[in-house]
Amino acid sequence: MNTLAIDIGGTKFSIAVFEGRRPARRDSRATDREGGRDWMMEQILRIAKSWQTEMAIDRCGVGFGGPVIFQAQRIALSTHVGGWSDSKLTADLERELGIPCVMDNDANAGALGEARFGSGVGFDPLFYMTISTGIGGGLISEGEIYRGADSYAGEIGHLTVRPDGPECLCGARGCLERMCCGLWLERDYGRTGKELFQDANFVKRYVVDLALGLKACIMLLNPARIAIGGGISKAGEALFRPLRQELRRQVTAWSRARIDVVPAALGDDSVLYGALALAEAARGGR
Repeated sequence: MNTLAIDIGGTKFSIAVFEGRRPARRDSRATDREGGRDWMMEQILRIAKSWQTEMAIDRCGVGFGGPVIFQAQRIALSTHVGGWSDSKLTADLERELGIPCVMDNDANAGALGEARFGSGVGFDPLFYMTISTGIGGGLISEGEIYRGADSYAGEIGHLTVRPDGPECLCGARGCLERMCCGLWLERDYGRTGKELFQDANFVKRYVVDLALGLKACIMLLNPARIAIGGGISKAGEALFRPLRQELRRQVTAWSRARIDVVPAALGDDSVLYGALALAEAARGGR
């Protein structure tokens, strides 16, 4: 069975076709924020329909970079790219492509991808965090996504780590996303994340806020492992070594909760593999 997998983010979108569990086609393009939803839908449909002329596609899974009301299959909002709020993306894709489609937010999809195929195999519960244009999180417990009562579980990016900090796009102040995501790093420092993470003094300051968010995750959820994906994770050990050290300093001394923090093994494809797993689960396949 062939599965179309889509990852919609604030910086880029990626699209792939899996033959079984093997990627057979893949494309990735930078997001045109000014073009918004209409531009991205046109791009996605053009690529997908061209692939449909070459091969049968049976189903579709989507990871979207913003809150998704899973039961309603509706995008709640998007703070990074306009036009998506209150949108029923899966219904539009089903109508245009003629195949069943299922969607979740990108962090939940990334968590599922890493749990099934990547760095979370054998680790349950797994908490996955993506640090890219924004910050999101997803929890996998007993092999399933934990979504909470209203599909908002895992929104670690909007934990307050600096109550007197700068205003976030969500309207609150000092959110983890506001202090640590790629969008704000570039705006605040005038340099890319790649450049900033070559500066050890910057990293030493940065991991304090990042660890404040992850400490809350560790103390509340006690995950067996935390996997971090997204563009910022590509800093590698320049980020992960000082982050682990800072977590050991911050996490309550009497706590024996494990501090196992690793890069996402699937890299840029965590969400695509998660979209595959979502589509499999929706059709009862594994």
